[in-house]
Amino acid sequence: MGFFPQFIVCNKMKTKFLYILTTLSVISFFYSCKEPPVLLSNAYIELLSVNGKSVASDGIVMNVPVDSVIIRVIFSTEIDNSKIRPDKIYFTNNEEVQFDILTTENPKELKIKLKDKLNYYTKYTLNINSGEYMGVNIIDNSKVNFLTELDTTPKFPTISSDSLLTLVQKQTFRYFWDYAHPVSGLARERLGSGETVTTGGSGFGLMAILVGIERGFISRSQGYAQIDKIVRFLNRPETDKFHGAFPHWLNGTTGKVIPFSTKDNGADLIETSFLMQGLLAVQAYFKSGNPPEQAMCAIIQQLWEKVEWNWFQKNGEQKLYWHWSPNYNWDMNMPITGWNEGLIAYVLAASSPTYPIPKRVYDEGWARNGAMKNGNSYYGVTLPLGEAYGGPLFFAHYSFLGLDPRNLSDTYASYWIQNKAHTSINYKYCVANPKGYYGYDENCWGLTASDFPDGYTASSPTNDQGTITPSAALASFPYTPVESTKALNFFYYTLGNRVWGEYGFKDAFSLSRRWFAESYLAIDQGPIIVMIENYRTGLIWNNFMSCPDVKAGLTKLGFIYR
Repeated sequence: MGFFPQFIVCNKMKTKFLYILTTLSVISFFYSCKEPPVLLSNAYIELLSVNGKSVASDGIVMNVPVDSVIIRVIFSTEIDNSKIRPDKIYFTNNEEVQFDILTTENPKELKIKLKDKLNYYTKYTLNINSGEYMGVNIIDNSKVNFLTELDTTPKFPTISSDSLLTLVQKQTFRYFWDYAHPVSGLARERLGSGETVTTGGSGFGLMAILVGIERGFISRSQGYAQIDKIVRFLNRPETDKFHGAFPHWLNGTTGKVIPFSTKDNGADLIETSFLMQGLLAVQAYFKSGNPPEQAMCAIIQQLWEKVEWNWFQKNGEQKLYWHWSPNYNWDMNMPITGWNEGLIAYVLAASSPTYPIPKRVYDEGWARNGAMKNGNSYYGVTLPLGEAYGGPLFFAHYSFLGLDPRNLSDTYASYWIQNKAHTSINYKYCVANPKGYYGYDENCWGLTASDFPDGYTASSPTNDQGTITPSAALASFPYTPVESTKALNFFYYTLGNRVWGEYGFKDAFSLSRRWFAESYLAIDQGPIIVMIENYRTGLIWNNFMSCPDVKAGLTKLGFIYR
């Protein structure tokens, strides 16, 4: 009897043990049948390209056709295209963009072809995100950026080249007529500058009014009335002048100086030179007119004779200085030395009937005894004067709105050859486009001072920010008529309203950065209308060069001129 219960207990324990053992065996069986986790290879992108052009992940391919786009992505290891995930490869903000995956012999390559025609001049971004797909672990996020080509369809009806030049002049003229300051008649510094008028830009504007008269945009009497208002305002005792020279900026109502900078609150001899260039051209144009016109010319003569050019030699130095302030004296300390836009200051200073400079100041100060010579070749063009590649194109414009370079030469250079060479180098640089900016070519060129996306800069081949200024090519019509015509057609017909507005062409644009200025600047608008007219008829050149004082000054400095 004692054995049986013990047997029962032992059997119960055995049964429980067998149950546990069986359960563990089943669990072990199932785990032994499951595949071990697969460790995917890490993959990184070795190459990105759009239509064969390689690009960094943060870079961009420009000028891509809208109807044929193939993107190649080369990974560091083999991939499986069948495992692409739409949430990992997609276009940002362009959900309509559909694409096919093309077969390729390279097992490391992802080859994408866009299915539909894209929009013109639009930025597209293909995102390739990190994560486990395509049979690999992609370790970095990458982007393929590209900008499509421009629509070259004309944005305006096609007209003759001559009609287009007239249209550009007429529209640009409005800046100096419709937008002139209502009290003084002077040119506002830029669109939206309110009371701030520019003296140098007003000199350009005076010449623009002469063009307006000759082209029939306004009558002679209208032009005279506006110029007379300007001249009388400038001659008022209340209008600030410093040793006869004007400041860079004035208040268009009060005539009081508006500082260009803290210490630039007095005379600006370069801006004064631009103003006097315009006034002397006006004087030559009206000098044989009716009594009121002749009276206006007499006031211009007074303004001209009051400028103390030789005082700006700064205590008798053999050079001219740019600035003087009643508060800061000569602290700006900027001598006017060549080669730049300052030639006209020395010509007028030598031409002054009251406060002239001697030839020595021109030779030692401006020409630096010949140190302003260059003589090097750029893109196969020899540059007589100035800095490498010529600098911004306004060097070839501002002094030569009135000063006729066609037969002008001295010891240092032929100024026709200089300006043609400078312009040609600027053009050839843009065509070569060493920095790869979008749009630069034989139709889209011209580097000079202007607004740009980050402010204001003097663009040139050595300071190229990717910004084209219409004034650069259009004011160069006398030097490069064929190349300037191509640029004009591109600006007007291809870019259209992006750059064309109520006062002609807006100041600048950057196709690479998809930026188009809304601004107009007097110093950029003026050279367009004046230099186009000089190209067409020589109007301003002929009038300015007829001034007896100017002729005497050029002769004194040793110039040969027509």
